[in-house]
Amino acid sequence: MVDYRNIQKFLQSRIKRRNLMIGAGAFTGLAIASQFPHQQAIAKGRFSDYPFKLGVASGEPYDTSVVIWTRLAPEPLNGGGMPPVNVPIRWEVATDPSMKRIISRGTVLATPELAHSVRVVVEGLSPHTWYWYRFNVGSEASPIGRTRTAPAPGSFANQLKFALASCQHYEQGYYTAYKYMAEDDLDLVIHVGDYIYEGGITTNVNSPRRHNGTEIFTLEDYRNRHALYKTDENLQAAHAAFPWIVTWDDHEVENNYANFISQVDTEPDQDPVIFLQRRAFAYQAYYEHMPLRPFSRPVGPDMQLYRRLNYGNLATFHVLDTRQYRTDQPCGDGARQRCAENLSPEATITGKAQEDWLYDGLDKSTARWNVLAQQVIFSQRNTRAGGLDTYSMDIWDGYVASRDRLLRFFEQRQPSNPVVLAGDVHSNWAMDLKANFDEPESAIVGSEFVCTSISSGGNGSDTSATVQGYLPFNPHIKFYNGQRGYVRCNVTPTSWRTDYLVMSNVTTPSGTISNRASFVVDNGIPGIRQVV
Repeated sequence: MVDYRNIQKFLQSRIKRRNLMIGAGAFTGLAIASQFPHQQAIAKGRFSDYPFKLGVASGEPYDTSVVIWTRLAPEPLNGGGMPPVNVPIRWEVATDPSMKRIISRGTVLATPELAHSVRVVVEGLSPHTWYWYRFNVGSEASPIGRTRTAPAPGSFANQLKFALASCQHYEQGYYTAYKYMAEDDLDLVIHVGDYIYEGGITTNVNSPRRHNGTEIFTLEDYRNRHALYKTDENLQAAHAAFPWIVTWDDHEVENNYANFISQVDTEPDQDPVIFLQRRAFAYQAYYEHMPLRPFSRPVGPDMQLYRRLNYGNLATFHVLDTRQYRTDQPCGDGARQRCAENLSPEATITGKAQEDWLYDGLDKSTARWNVLAQQVIFSQRNTRAGGLDTYSMDIWDGYVASRDRLLRFFEQRQPSNPVVLAGDVHSNWAMDLKANFDEPESAIVGSEFVCTSISSGGNGSDTSATVQGYLPFNPHIKFYNGQRGYVRCNVTPTSWRTDYLVMSNVTTPSGTISNRASFVVDNGIPGIRQVV
């Protein structure tokens, strides 16, 4: 029986944040556990069930370091099922999948304040190298994960292969696309948002799966929802196979939220103070469940997510956050005609600090390919209806001045091969970036590839009569498809190839995958061309 009086006494003297990570050789798990009898009991394996039910993950690959992650959660949908004590977890990294050639090991504390999740920044690794890792606590061992470091700065890798994914509504389909992704020949995965969905249990009797409760508002709610999604074995397999680079969109908090502004006035969290508390809970849970570096740890409702990762001189990923700093959607949100607010220079989707950071990074970049990994469609998309030009106000179309400034930067400063990645819309798109979208003959200044959803929206369809109706008003759009799946990108010094891999269905777990279309961008020649 655990003596909770001693536990509470221990929690009153919490270890400071800078001491949570314990390096290799600093202490052994036994040495840490022996200081506190209840931790020692946990360290010996007294869990209500297998503690690594949420699998393992890695991410943020630098040339000599990478983050590895896990969370102790023997009862993942019940707050994790862990007692409120710090638990030492042993970790080890090897150069072989059987974990016989260990090159780094250490111990890290899993603490209640982070839901017993841990992240280890494994240092001293070799560039552009595959590694395998696992965690141990007591007699229990985690699954073995695989990860890879980035090439050294200044080096030119011959090839980079990655998957682009987004939008994985648990209730609306199975994650079979992740099964195929885990089997693919990739270096990393980029996820651009809607990792979870915040809504309650669906009323659709035909929905293949169900959420684990009503709409989420509290920290425990968000933790349990992340845990539900992470119990999916195909998602776990994709996390265990490759390092991930992640950013969020809206559903990690609330649909279409903007900065401190809630979705609609009828929501119980409409007060900005109340909504910021909800945002703080959501950001905390997101950090706890993603293989992010410690600098991203949130402080209340604020979290540093925009950042830059280099893949040698081949590619630089400028990872953006278009939710936390944006002004409110103009013109009343939704699909609207242009309005003065829509064109205002004061309207911003990134915030000034992030915009300046992006320009500075693009200007200084020496990479062959400059990749903007972000959430929502960048290109203009005139969804003309009833003879009137209409645009979605939740994407870059709602923030015309923000987009125009970046397009001018592309045209005037000419960073090498800009490529924008996006998700959000549950459909595949390939588009040329135009210096002026309202002038079809203006210069092409970059490319955009938008990935469909993993499962959101159900099976989808190949074509759409609605989209086909407005494509003539958008000549820069080269491809549309509404099925589910993921996008695979193969990047070399001379070309960029994008394959749109689509599922036959996601409402059963037996869907199959195929390549719907492929497009190429040649180095130094802006513009997308389709290939067989």
